[in-house]
Amino acid sequence: MARTKVFDIALGIVVMGTVGILIGMTMGGGLMPVAIVIGVVLGVVIGFLGGRRFLASILVGTVLGGVLAWLMAGADRIWVGAGAGAAMGGFLGVQISMLLDARAAKKAASEQVETSPSYR
Repeated sequence: MARTKVFDIALGIVVMGTVGILIGMTMGGGLMPVAIVIGVVLGVVIGFLGGRRFLASILVGTVLGGVLAWLMAGADRIWVGAGAGAAMGGFLGVQISMLLDARAAKKAASEQVETSPSYR
């Protein structure tokens, strides 16, 4: 397995495992192991499929949400803000990724039209 694939999988485990912990804290102690396992499994799958941009957006959302919650509500609510930030980061990451993919496809199509021979 390539070194970047291993890094992506490890990043997925860390990021999605952390999100699983945050969700488990919200749901209660009895469901925390289930949330962690689901988060780790999703992290492995996302990392294996190469979702580095998606994972980075979740990571940034988690950190920013936690910092914002800490500044506004105190240290007791960092995990709530981090969980909400992770959700928003994931949502925005998917939207940004779709826009970047659409832009790249449009650019590739226009380059193909410019380089194709014309029949006049």
